[in-house]
Amino acid sequence: MRAEPMGHGGVLRLEPRVFRDDRGRFVETWHRERYAALGLAGPWAQDNVSVSRRGVLRGLHAQHPTAQGKMVTVLQGRVFDVAVDIRTGSPGFGTWVGAELDGESMAALWIPPGFAHGFLVLSDEAVFAYKCTAPYDPAAEFSVRWDDPRIGIRWPGGVAPLLSAKDAMAPMLDDLQRAGRLPIG
Repeated sequence: MRAEPMGHGGVLRLEPRVFRDDRGRFVETWHRERYAALGLAGPWAQDNVSVSRRGVLRGLHAQHPTAQGKMVTVLQGRVFDVAVDIRTGSPGFGTWVGAELDGESMAALWIPPGFAHGFLVLSDEAVFAYKCTAPYDPAAEFSVRWDDPRIGIRWPGGVAPLLSAKDAMAPMLDDLQRAGRLPIG
């Protein structure tokens, strides 16, 4: 497995070995010792899978004070995945990194606690898997506006994304900071 740091704050792009033959492909998605050697030993609390169609944008989601670290990968299809540093006081506060993830390469991103996360589906359909360090906590969950100009994410596609009502009404990062809603970094 190859691990490549992405920018600041501990976001990693992980590229596993994918074994292909005429039957299809096989990939090891988790191996305790290999991930522990990268500092990603968990503890893991919850696994999730979402299925979305082209143009769906999920995010930018975070939890505080019960922040989640997330190991994310695409099992089928293709997405543009984004992590935003939302840790007040962090040198990288308000900056983002993004990467295309797809079911062929099975590359993953490690998104540390204190980052908001989102993705845009680029294929007809995408099956997206999350491995989380903390359980989902509805009382702690919030969204950051996907098109916040302060963050300036360059989403691919050039079309209006399909959003949930909650994500469409999400506040801007500066408003969340003023309200004391963000983690300290």
